[in-house]
Amino acid sequence: MQRLKSWILPIAIVLGIFFHEYIVVLQPALPYFIFLMLYFSFNSLDVKTMRFTMFDFWLLLFQLVVSTGMYFIIRPFDETLAEGAFVTVLAPTAAAAIAVSLILGANIGMMSTYLISCNLMVAVVAPLSFTLIGASPDISFWSSFLAILGKVFPLLIAPFLLAVFTRWLLPKANEYINRHKSLSFYVWAVSLTVVISRAIGLLVNEFQEHRIMFLWMVVISVFLCFLQFFVGHLIGKRYGDRVAGGQALGQKNTVLAIWMAQSYLIPLCSIVPTLYVIWQNLYNSFQMMQKEKRDRKQ
Repeated sequence: MQRLKSWILPIAIVLGIFFHEYIVVLQPALPYFIFLMLYFSFNSLDVKTMRFTMFDFWLLLFQLVVSTGMYFIIRPFDETLAEGAFVTVLAPTAAAAIAVSLILGANIGMMSTYLISCNLMVAVVAPLSFTLIGASPDISFWSSFLAILGKVFPLLIAPFLLAVFTRWLLPKANEYINRHKSLSFYVWAVSLTVVISRAIGLLVNEFQEHRIMFLWMVVISVFLCFLQFFVGHLIGKRYGDRVAGGQALGQKNTVLAIWMAQSYLIPLCSIVPTLYVIWQNLYNSFQMMQKEKRDRKQ
């Protein structure tokens, strides 16, 4: 079963690439998949273990400083590439990071604390950032804030509150769900296939017209993926959980990033987080294969 889990990600990516025209019809169901995935994952969480620590502070600081820094470094060369790098680094941690963390053995309390705090931070900071860089001047801060919060709350806070309710008031149901919490990984695998199919559709449509820029976007997205997982691992190792740090900083909610890019920035810059989807999940697949090898040796 562990070996099958290691191969689910590459299979999901291949299906998304070669059958994207058919799989993309499942896109309207994606929010429901994410809700279920988080609900199954949060049911194993003890709220008492959730504490905001320096681990969370340094990760949040990295996102704020590096996203802004990347924008101003790349902006003199190309505004589209700068906005793509900015929104990719600023993007909050993906809900899928919880499911992957369960497989890799990370601390779910640490992951959940950062997942919630990071998403709420982005809901506040992103509209302000869009205003400062001059994107969508006709859209007010509060309109952007409420729109982003509207995307975050139903898919993040609602399943968390429902899981807390189940844990406190329906202990038998909670125990049953915990025995089957690995289902969150398979729900995520389906979600990933849908996200990849959507990403590939966008890449196919844009590649012919922007080939040179596309190559630069590949370079930037690969670099950002390496940088964020690397720094996340370093911070996580310092605070006792290398895997949690990598997932918290490297596993991005690219669906939200693509939506923000297409809604408030130059739409073409959404290709950077679109490419990031592929690299982050290839790395996750590699991590799972490495864990499988270590487990077999034990």
